Amino acid sequence: MTQPVLLIGGMDSSGGAGLARDLLAMQASGQTARLAITAVTAQTDHRVLAVEPVAPSLLAAQIEAALETGIGAVKIGALFNAPLIRVVAALLPDVPVVLDPVLCSSSGHALLDQEGVQALIALLLPRTTILTPNLPELAALAAALGMAPAVEREEIVNALLSRGCRSVLLKGGHDLPSSVSEDVLYETGSLPVAFRSPRFSFELRGTGCQLASALAAGLAEGQDLPEAIRAARCGIEERFRNA
Repeated sequence: MTQPVLLIGGMDSSGGAGLARDLLAMQASGQTARLAITAVTAQTDHRVLAVEPVAPSLLAAQIEAALETGIGAVKIGALFNAPLIRVVAALLPDVPVVLDPVLCSSSGHALLDQEGVQALIALLLPRTTILTPNLPELAALAAALGMAPAVEREEIVNALLSRGCRSVLLKGGHDLPSSVSEDVLYETGSLPVAFRSPRFSFELRGTGCQLASALAAGLAEGQDLPEAIRAARCGIEERFRNA
């Protein structure tokens, strides 16, 4: 029997992103989940009204409780501050880890300060099986690494891989308009692999959360990275078509 996926992230009161969207992805994959809540937020599709991170001791207790039954993979979303990141890094089990670097909300509200970004790079990247940034998140990580704004995407990805991250799935949803949406998988020592699907003319919240959670579900089931990515992207495409 496949072991549950541990979902670490924030509660979005609108239900459009965060752990609410993660759980829907788990349900669609037929996977069970354990939760560790990093913060409670009050937000809508258009703005964030309030954010209240949990105490580090409470986050640690949630993770320890989840690990008592065994975990098949971990998906990490919004972490909010450096103390919470240190807790996660100290307690991560030796299983596949999907890190979705949630640095701000869809409405533009910052969800991780600079100290937190530095902690994420130093403490979590070396434990990460696959990092799933979109283009704005990639640019923010590049800035945190001290890289020039005009640096090529591949150079930023290589810098992230050199920090210990095993692979990076660069999501192209924010790329220049075209008829195709392309995500690219980068792994050290391998050629990049592109995954393409039709691009839709509207946006949906929580697609990054959904993709990362579905990826974690696939890895918990023993799928390899390309297989898990294809299955996760199919779930996103189906959601767009239904919308």
